[in-house]
Amino acid sequence: MRYQTELASRAPLPAATDDASLRILREILAHERLSAVFQPIIDLGSGAIQGFEGLIRGPSNTPLQSPLALFGVAQRHGLNLELERVCRKVVIASFAAQDLPGRLFLNVDPECLLSPGFTRGETLRLLEAVDLSPDRIIIELTEHRPTLDYGVLRAATDHYREMGFTIAIDDLGEGFSGLRLWSELRPAFVKVDRHFVEGVNRDPVKLKFLESIQRIAEHAQSTVIAEGIETEAELLTVRELGIALGQGYVIARPTATPAATVPPDVTRMLVKPTSSAVRPNGPLLRATVGSLLLEAPAVSPATPSCEVQRLFTMHRDLPALPVVENEIPIGLINRYRFLELASQRFFFELHGRKPCRNLMDTQPLVVDRQMSIQELSHLVVTSDRRYLADGFIITEQGRYAGIGTGHDLVHRITELQITAARYANPLTLLPGNVPISEHTNRLLQSQIPFTIAYADLNAFKAFNDRYGYRQGDEVIQALARLLGKHSNPDKDFIGHIGGDDFIVLFQSSDWERRCHAVVAEFVQEVAPLLRAEDLANGGYVMEDRQGRPVFHPLVSVAIGCVEVVPGVFHTEHELADVAAEAKRAAKRAPDGVFVNRRRYTPRTPPPECDSET
Repeated sequence: MRYQTELASRAPLPAATDDASLRILREILAHERLSAVFQPIIDLGSGAIQGFEGLIRGPSNTPLQSPLALFGVAQRHGLNLELERVCRKVVIASFAAQDLPGRLFLNVDPECLLSPGFTRGETLRLLEAVDLSPDRIIIELTEHRPTLDYGVLRAATDHYREMGFTIAIDDLGEGFSGLRLWSELRPAFVKVDRHFVEGVNRDPVKLKFLESIQRIAEHAQSTVIAEGIETEAELLTVRELGIALGQGYVIARPTATPAATVPPDVTRMLVKPTSSAVRPNGPLLRATVGSLLLEAPAVSPATPSCEVQRLFTMHRDLPALPVVENEIPIGLINRYRFLELASQRFFFELHGRKPCRNLMDTQPLVVDRQMSIQELSHLVVTSDRRYLADGFIITEQGRYAGIGTGHDLVHRITELQITAARYANPLTLLPGNVPISEHTNRLLQSQIPFTIAYADLNAFKAFNDRYGYRQGDEVIQALARLLGKHSNPDKDFIGHIGGDDFIVLFQSSDWERRCHAVVAEFVQEVAPLLRAEDLANGGYVMEDRQGRPVFHPLVSVAIGCVEVVPGVFHTEHELADVAAEAKRAAKRAPDGVFVNRRRYTPRTPPPECDSET
């Protein structure tokens, strides 16, 4: 139903062709020969569907099938108001008939709201006829001509708000006065034109535009929707900007009968890291879904219900039965739901020989065995709650491999969290020596370039002597917070060796800037812990063991960095020696950061031990 008449009105059809199109349009309006399609709008944080935009299509195999042609002819012949009415009726009826979740974004041309022929209360009557509440309808204003009376339009939208509708503006950045509309109408939702989303991951100007829109929206208490998202890179970039909602082909194309949940592939995009490099690893990130795999028999969609009953009787611990066709999972039959149906009177007489496809959940959670436990847990938490009870189907290279249960997932997560806590530093709760070693060796074995940064505190012993160990712990925690603040959780790993020593394994390309930011901000971070006279003097005088006065500078941070090229180091012990040298050099560096840029010659890996010697 999106209003698109600009190009059509600029290029009028020949008279004979236009007359034929007008006859088709009049027939369409008289018999309401329009069809609705819907495109989901999702929460970019959780992947949950928040609503659907209702779009319109003309009759197939006619010149007016496309919205561009349909609305173009209506505009040229003054029938846009009549067309808007029929569109609204068709979209609302189809949305209600399918019982789609969330809210309906209903496109409306602002000029129709201002037209004397626009009947007030008509939309409300359409909703009452299908038992839909106005609070589920978003009136989405699509403006393409600079002819608006803002005072009258504001009064019209206020009238809709009073009836319970919500207001949105569409295509911000495309029309003549989008920012003015935003300022005048104060909509709850603002859709950014697809031009600014296309290629935003590669275009710094578009990126700045979206950043600015998001900042304005936060102050204006509006929610931004990015439309026209067509690639995974665009999806992840838009999400990282803090934009809450999105729609586009990468999520789902408009269709007459949309799914009620987002496809698992889209949800996996939202939980995967922004880099294809090795992710930070702890036990939870390292464990994969394959560890939860249970071998279970599968049935085909044509398998009769009585056979499903027999399998559940034979396998009493089987929580669900996967439905598989040509080795591809297409559904899941929950044991307890099936048995509840089977207990009904005459169930087997009526359904025993019928195929089980009628009883299966057609949208089960399907995951690959190589997915991490952490990604799976995020999927289960942010998706439909039934997945925790029903379990999930596990595949290998797209083919059915087995099933997993919500109980086993929770149990495994608990085990992994206990393991992670066992190896965490108790002061900062950061991974300790064991996970640091494991992650370092994993990066080395993966042949992926990274940077190791060894952070240490200067003059920390003197600080402890003057201020006490409690204040010393606060300084260590302050450094841990700063390292976390200036690390990318999707790419970088932070470990706490012990005392005031930390390791960061950077895969972020701007690691050097991040290190300088930590050193600079540390001064402000610990200033409240220091005495005024020490701050003024830049340090303090304390006696050494021989009773001689010694001036000690204020506590500060030194970070020694080594760029690791694949094939140069083969064990974390080799790398640790070089990183320690870099740290010692950083303590002498005027700005607190030292980068070892020496080019090491790749070494031959050490021979593996012979188990018989």
